Amino acid sequence: MREMFNLVQAAQHVCMEANELRHFAQRGEIKAEKRADDWWFDHRELDEWAQRHLLETPGKRFGTLHNAIMNDMGREHRASWRVAGLFRPDAMSLDIKAKTKGGMIRDMADLAIACGLVYDDEGFYKELVAREEAASTAIGGGAAFLHPRYHDPYFFEDTFVAYGRSRRDVFFGAPEGEGTRHFFLVCSTDHENHLRILARLAMLAHGTDLMERLDAAETVEDAMQAIAECEEELCGE
Repeated sequence: MREMFNLVQAAQHVCMEANELRHFAQRGEIKAEKRADDWWFDHRELDEWAQRHLLETPGKRFGTLHNAIMNDMGREHRASWRVAGLFRPDAMSLDIKAKTKGGMIRDMADLAIACGLVYDDEGFYKELVAREEAASTAIGGGAAFLHPRYHDPYFFEDTFVAYGRSRRDVFFGAPEGEGTRHFFLVCSTDHENHLRILARLAMLAHGTDLMERLDAAETVEDAMQAIAECEEELCGE
């Protein structure tokens, strides 16, 4: 049975003003049904759209969207929340060998699966492929943020982020055809945290020198330190 949200509920769910979300629905940019005087949104379709919308947001607006998503948390939790703590050494590699987009999706899925927190290996992989077929998760600047197309909390035992650095640039569908070398795979047990992770990672990629630090990292420990330090610099501003 489908879970449906009205306009106000949907806007709260994706941390957006109701009028702004209505405009997206009126333009047909998000699937929605007009019933009497209200708009209704399918939960799964809304989650999928919110993820795409975040990654398609122009770089100069990442900060505004990031703040809106983070403001949905309590003040104390917002001040202390860090994405760096979700990275695991056993789900990180600085030597991904894939040369193609398809190979990279497979290698990143295998990297996440190897840490033992994925319940449905094949279903997880298929959802990653479906997401990339719908729209690339590469946002430019050398980074891509892979995740399942439809959020299923039962894919994972716990929330974590896998990271892989490719030996070479991979053409992954980034704007203007640039190559991608840094791949982050978001594995989240709930939608709200999923959006927070995507928003924070996008800010780190576009608002700090994280990509350069990851290029220079010689060990997984170096990479984890770079992520933590860049996030502290970002949150301390």
